[in-house]
Amino acid sequence: AAGMAAPTMEERKACWGARDEFWQCLDSHGDDAAKCEKLRRAFESRCPQLWVKHFDKRRDYLKYKKKLETEGYLPPEAAGKS
Repeated sequence: AAGMAAPTMEERKACWGARDEFWQCLDSHGDDAAKCEKLRRAFESRCPQLWVKHFDKRRDYLKYKKKLETEGYLPPEAAGKS
């Protein structure tokens, strides 16, 4: 998929499908990436490299957001600024 400028709709669907399967696997295994290695490789092979980076960041962000919502957790630096 190197140098892929604009993925076709089919390629986008394949990429998103692979991402969703990988993320579902992570969710059901408590984010144990080792258990989802095959799906991770499928995800990486079906998505442009840039998208993989973007989705990884997005997942971290979504997990962080969820943590905030469930635990009401404030990062240390924000706590001092009330």
